[in-house]
Amino acid sequence: MSEKLRYSDASLAEFKELINEKIANAEKDLRHFQGQIDYSGNNSGNETGKKLGSMEDGSEALGREKIAQLAHRQRKFIQQLRAALVRIENKTYGVCRQTGKLISKERLKIVPHTTLSIEAKNAQLKEN
Repeated sequence: MSEKLRYSDASLAEFKELINEKIANAEKDLRHFQGQIDYSGNNSGNETGKKLGSMEDGSEALGREKIAQLAHRQRKFIQQLRAALVRIENKTYGVCRQTGKLISKERLKIVPHTTLSIEAKNAQLKEN
């Protein structure tokens, strides 16, 4: 019996639904992060208009930087999920880019944007 070369249309539809849910949640989180960045940027002084002390100022800057990093990661995650949707439309979703074999459904449910099977990912980690 030959090995399957791609997932069925029904399986791809299930993955598409999962990915769309993940995109919606990620976009919601991104809006939250952006709101926090906007809020902290607008409130750089206290109620009387005086500037915060240098330690408070530095702490706030670190907080904004951390939120900006989280927002950046969220944008990247959304891009990866959208790329997975393109692979679904092309019917190449779930095929390992290294081995050409199907990535397990269990792995795709956990990491739906992956392009590597667990074997290929482990081999990649061993190389580094």
